[in-house]
Formats: sequence, structure tokens, C-alpha cells
Amino acid sequence: MAQLISRYAVRLLPVTLFGRLALLLFVAVLASHVLALTLMFELRPMPGSGPGLGPGFGPGPGHSPPGPPPLLHPGLLLDIGVRLSALMLAAWIGARWLSQPIKRLASAAREIGLDIHRPPLAEDGTEECRAATRVFNQMQAQICQQLDERDRFVAAVSHDLRTPLTRLALRAEGLTDAVQKQNFRQDIVEMNAMITATLDYLRGAADPEPFVLLDVTSLLVSLADDQQACGHDVGMTGFAAPIKAQASSLRRCIDNLVENAVRYGGVARISLTDYPNHVCIEVCDDGVGIPDEELDRVLAPFYRVEASRNRNSGGVGLGLSIAHDIVRRHQGQLRLRNGELSGLVVTVTLPRQPAVH
Repeated sequence: MAQLISRYAVRLLPVTLFGRLALLLFVAVLASHVLALTLMFELRPMPGSGPGLGPGFGPGPGHSPPGPPPLLHPGLLLDIGVRLSALMLAAWIGARWLSQPIKRLASAAREIGLDIHRPPLAEDGTEECRAATRVFNQMQAQICQQLDERDRFVAAVSHDLRTPLTRLALRAEGLTDAVQKQNFRQDIVEMNAMITATLDYLRGAADPEPFVLLDVTSLLVSLADDQQACGHDVGMTGFAAPIKAQASSLRRCIDNLVENAVRYGGVARISLTDYPNHVCIEVCDDGVGIPDEELDRVLAPFYRVEASRNRNSGGVGLGLSIAHDIVRRHQGQLRLRNGELSGLVVTVTLPRQPAVH
């Protein structure tokens, strides 16, 4: 029973620090006033007391028996109301003031998820607030330093790998066996594609481009035309008003989705739908789709469905991951689902006005 009461009491507490501070101050103010009123009524004069007589001995000469004093005088009620109002206003301001630094840190943490290179927070406010802000800025600086070191390391390794790849390509051309020559060429192309995709993945995360007003309809039409010029069966339908977006990043995102659709499904159908607050881009194919338990896993870097690990359509495993990260930087959503009959449907939802920092 005690546990049930305790659990119910915890549920009644406000979920925010501001609400709990305000509730605590309200209870303290209310309890102090109840205690003051209790003491006042306990110490009030008795009805039978009067001048010249002790308490309880009846009225003195020339005095009529007084009636019982009112327990809640209008003036007393006004006094209590004014004090309670003033104290509750102070409690509300104080609670809001104390919770403001925490809200600012939470907002900065969300912004770091979108842009790790955002300007550091200003170290102002109370001593505790300045200390927390200083630690937060130090954490952001350390993350930026680690990311820069990672990018430099991977870029150096990728650059060094291209030299032996070039030598391998030259030596492969001297092979007399046509089958071995073709196998060597295929391996070199796959290794080069993996290096390029890795660099693009890191470059997009480390150096995001600015947001501009983008004609997404023209972008998709141009992308479909380029794919058709390469002999791919790609179509595009729909229209949408311009949105705020990163032009090169968004093109790379949709291009990856279209290439996956063509590689695994043979065709790619792009549809664009306009909404008041967002736009919706769908890329569909006629392939075999992805098992339901793999739909979330394929968004991880270098993850590939086991059935796709072959020379002809294996890929690198970064296309969907790059597209997912780009959509996330636009504060949108990328969802995968299998079509009703066949194929995979990739839905990209982009807000019209992302919070640009």
C-alpha cells in the first residue's frame, strides 16, 4: 500500500525542474500561512474576556456581552491574498530563472547533434552556470578535435591507398589471362569506390555546406535526366515549391537512393509531393526489397544485406548511410519500407524551414 501511494505521489509531481521548484515554493508559502493562521486563532482573545476581569469571568459593569469575533475578517482575507499573490509571483519568477540555464544547455546539446561546429556558449550567469557552460564548451572542443584528427587520419590513409591501387591497375593491364585481368579490374574498381565513398561520407559530416533556397523540382528533374543519359530507367513526377536545403548534399542523397534503386531493382521512380510545412520525396524500385528485420540495419555505415554481397551489385554499404545522415542534417526523416507487391520504397521528408545554426 505504501509503495502504491509513493508511486502515485511521484506521478503527481511535475516532470520539469521549473514545475517542481514552483510547486516546492508554493507548498512552503501555503504551509507558512496555514501555520500563521493557526497560531493567530489559538492566541485570539476569548469571547468572555473584558477589561477588569480575567478571561472567562463575564463582562464588566456597563459592558454588553460581546458576540463571537468573525474568524475570517475581510481585511485579513485581503492581506493573505495579497501576500500569497506576491510570494507566488516571486516563486514563479525564481523557478523560471533557476531552470533557464538547464534549458539553454539542453538546447545547445540538440544543436550540437546538427552542427558540431556551432559557436560555443557564452559563459555568463551564476558561478554554477558558468562552470557547467565551461565544461560543456570544453566537451564540444574535444569532440571537434577528435573528429578533425579522425578525418585527417582517414584522408591520409585513403590517399596512401590510391598509390598502390594505381600500380595494381597498371600491372593488371599487363596480364595475359583475360579472366584474371577482368577480376583484377573489378577488385580495383571496388576498392577505389570504397575509398571515394568513405571520403565523401567524412567530408559531408565534417564540412557541411550552407543552406540556400533550392528548387527541389528542378534538382530532381536534372538528376533523372542525368541517369537516363547513362541508360538507366529513371522517371520523375510531381512538383514542389522551393525549400531551404543544402544543394550538393541533397543531390548526393537522392542520387545515392536512385543508384541503389537502379542497382537492386532495375528501375527508379521518383515522386515529389508538396505540403504546407514539408516536402516528401519517394524513390521506388521493382526489386526484391529488403527483409523487414534489416530495414533499420541497412542505414548503418558499411552494412549490407547478405544477399547483396556479390560482385555485380554488392556496393560498398555507404549509400543509404550517407543519404540518412544528409536527411538528418536537414532535420528530416528517411524511412524504408517494402512495396505492396515488390521493391523497396524510400521516403524522404524534408521540413521547409529547418533550424539553421
